[in-house]
Amino acid sequence: MALIRPDVLVLAAGGVVGEAWMTGVLRGLSESTGIDFRECDYFVGTSAGSIVAASLAAGREPRAPTGKPRHQEAPDGGGRRSPLAGAVARGMGTLAAPLAPTALAAAAPGGALARRAIFSRVPEGRRSLTQLRNEVERWGTRFDGRLRVCALDVDSGRRVVFGAPGAPPAEVGQAVEASCAVPGVFRPVIIGGRTYIDGGAWSITNLDAAPAHRDTHVLCLTVTGGRIEASASGLLRAATRPAVSVETAAVRRRGAHVKVIAPSGELGANLLDPQGAEAALHAGHAQGLQVGTS
Repeated sequence: MALIRPDVLVLAAGGVVGEAWMTGVLRGLSESTGIDFRECDYFVGTSAGSIVAASLAAGREPRAPTGKPRHQEAPDGGGRRSPLAGAVARGMGTLAAPLAPTALAAAAPGGALARRAIFSRVPEGRRSLTQLRNEVERWGTRFDGRLRVCALDVDSGRRVVFGAPGAPPAEVGQAVEASCAVPGVFRPVIIGGRTYIDGGAWSITNLDAAPAHRDTHVLCLTVTGGRIEASASGLLRAATRPAVSVETAAVRRRGAHVKVIAPSGELGANLLDPQGAEAALHAGHAQGLQVGTS
């Protein structure tokens, strides 16, 4: 069955590598199907996915890979690179481990209470994502009703979907910074006196936050597929797959049509390592071309 333009595009957490892979998939799908994903009715982004969502909502075309994939970060033909990679480009070799508590928390059955207990004990990260926030703000993206950005309120342990009706006010750059604030790695973000961290601490996809109803078409890109390795990213996949399945079933029960695309291969041991971003961009692009023509 041919892929049609989704009404709702859900973009999951996945670090620098996941952001590159999702971008590549969208570029490949666009080239093979003619779909302009910037025209979706809604975007739901979590962590790295919030960057991709904010970029699309700003009217920016997904960047394309150039040349042959190398194991280093590189700009595309238009001179753009991952804004998250630019923010965390140095000293990432030891940052795989902090993904472990995020993965476990995302799979925890206790909801808000479990997350509040877990993340109140995680040491605050020291790295700043101010560069990322500034980059997103330069795009001029606004919360106009289409964009939803997921983060976790540390004090309550509950998910907040910035841009959704009734959500606390925030600038898009602030919300994206909060959504990407991986606990134990990056500094939490204060918005309106509340402390927020990575939306992946609630759910790797937050697919259930999609504004979907009967006959809504939802496309979700998630890094939770692929081969399971004995690594932090492998733990992330193993811990979060059941939650993604539950969320997918919940949205389908509303009568929506849900398609989930996950990596067809391994994305590497450290999703926060910028050195894996270019290869992921190429892999995602190739997968998007294949899916779009199948």
